[in-house]
Amino acid sequence: MSAPSKSDRRATLRGGLPDRYLTPDDIAGMFGVPLETVYQWRRKRTGPPGFRIGKHLRYDPADVRAYVVQRKSACPDTA
Repeated sequence: MSAPSKSDRRATLRGGLPDRYLTPDDIAGMFGVPLETVYQWRRKRTGPPGFRIGKHLRYDPADVRAYVVQRKSACPDTA
């Protein structure tokens, strides 16, 4: 089993999130979904909570982790 590369965003989600706010591109990479899906989650309020810094959308790593934990506990059969 090889170690995940530093550029693998999904490995970041598994091993611990970075000490910076995440971009929509980061979220798409972590979850392996298209960027448009991240924006749809935002519009429908179904994905991790994000916030705006000026015109830029950002995600707090702690909120993303809480979202993942909540989703895993809500659907234990699919994990």
